[in-house]
Amino acid sequence: MLNSQFTASLQAHAEDKPLLVFLHGFLGAGDDFHTVSKYLPNYNKLFIDLPGHGQSQSIQSTSFSDVCRLIHSTILKCIETQSLSATVPICLVGYSLGARLSMYFLCEYEGADNQLLPLTMAGVVIEGGNFGLCSEHARQDRFANDLAWAYRFKNDDIAEVLGDWYQQPVFSSLNHEQRQDLIAKRSVNLGDKLSHMLMTTSLAHQPNLLPKIQQLRFSNGNRPLYIVGERDTKFTALAQDSNLDFKVIAGAGHNVHKEQPKAFASVLLSYLEQMGLNPKEKLE
Repeated sequence: MLNSQFTASLQAHAEDKPLLVFLHGFLGAGDDFHTVSKYLPNYNKLFIDLPGHGQSQSIQSTSFSDVCRLIHSTILKCIETQSLSATVPICLVGYSLGARLSMYFLCEYEGADNQLLPLTMAGVVIEGGNFGLCSEHARQDRFANDLAWAYRFKNDDIAEVLGDWYQQPVFSSLNHEQRQDLIAKRSVNLGDKLSHMLMTTSLAHQPNLLPKIQQLRFSNGNRPLYIVGERDTKFTALAQDSNLDFKVIAGAGHNVHKEQPKAFASVLLSYLEQMGLNPKEKLE
């Protein structure tokens, strides 16, 4: 089971509303979403530290399915500990690596032969998540790239590695100060743990999930929602070509929930309203 933090709804009767389960990106932690949390006071929220990250640093996993099993058991433990209904609707909200794990959870893991009680899935919000690679050549290139980064995380000074990591094109919207802040915050991570998780969840090992995501419908009629920042050109193109419902957030790059938390929360609230599970809410 993974480390997690539960924040209860401030509304007395939130039983019919979905439990929001937040899954952070590579190098992050569950508390990365706390900037969004304050705009969602009337929802129960669960913030999970993925293996090798945050307070789950000591936990290692061996595959996508193994990580999903840990996420599954962590959600079940939350439901039990907080005395929530066994059929409480679940909405996954994932960023980058967390988005890929959310998609894998719904498309490959859920419904597979496992001994855990099933969850009532009601929605998924995909923030800057890659659906997968379409060719063996692309997978080989990605594997080589991830292997090189994994070696550096394991063997080099982490602050130096992070300085290079945040120079990648996907982070081009960050200014110097934002990069330095991220390097300082992420330097508490343990390089060998990050190295292991990077290879375990390498995009090279992930199937192309787009066809299944396109067909995904929840029992309430909801479809997946993709959120992307307008300055994130790579993932904006992915969203536009995906045939999914998507929202482009102004003034944001790859990490929308950090750069524009209120706008991110507003889109998330609108998505939750479509579930028909709660009265209309607006941001104060």
